[in-house]
Amino acid sequence: PPGVPFEELPLIHAVLISHNHYDHLDAPTVERLGNGPTYFVPLGIAKWFEKKKIKNVIERDWWQTSSLHGVKFHSVPIQHFSNRTLFDRNRTLWSGWVIESKSSKIFFAGDTGYSPVFREIGDRLGPLQISILPIGAYRPSWFMSPVHVDPPEATKILKDTHSQIAIAGHWGTFKLSDEPLGEPPAYLRKALRENGVDEKQFIIMKFGETLSL
Repeated sequence: PPGVPFEELPLIHAVLISHNHYDHLDAPTVERLGNGPTYFVPLGIAKWFEKKKIKNVIERDWWQTSSLHGVKFHSVPIQHFSNRTLFDRNRTLWSGWVIESKSSKIFFAGDTGYSPVFREIGDRLGPLQISILPIGAYRPSWFMSPVHVDPPEATKILKDTHSQIAIAGHWGTFKLSDEPLGEPPAYLRKALRENGVDEKQFIIMKFGETLSL
């Protein structure tokens, strides 16, 4: 079951979509949310929402920015791919998002492999107060590394983006790859020690946990 039941969610003003894979763009959830929130999506995904009769959608290319209630949403490049079927690979874009308020910036990386683009994100938009970074679905590395970072690479992204704090995501929910479901947090702690990063700087949350920063 979900870590937080749908009925216990607060009022949602904005939804960020990183790409159209089923574990990141879930039709029943979107249909239940309906036209209430504003959806920020990468190029080409608005048509999917239109078929669901949802029109409150803002589509953005990499490095484009939109605002909502005084908050800026920056679409940023990441290294991944898209498809919903066997026949639509890379027909739509994928992206990360930097959420910028007057007091802070939060980076949601979505799914990504490691690339030099994170240094560019850090140079353009950093320093970042919080980054939500994937740490799972990395084995076998010869197959997964172009599209999913492992914990040492997630640690590099923390540094590249000049992030004060990172929160680990994309692990423990779906069996997507060869590593055991519980391995990523242990591997992350090892990577942090080996790279001289304080474990308190990269937070591993429990399922359903709420954190106030």
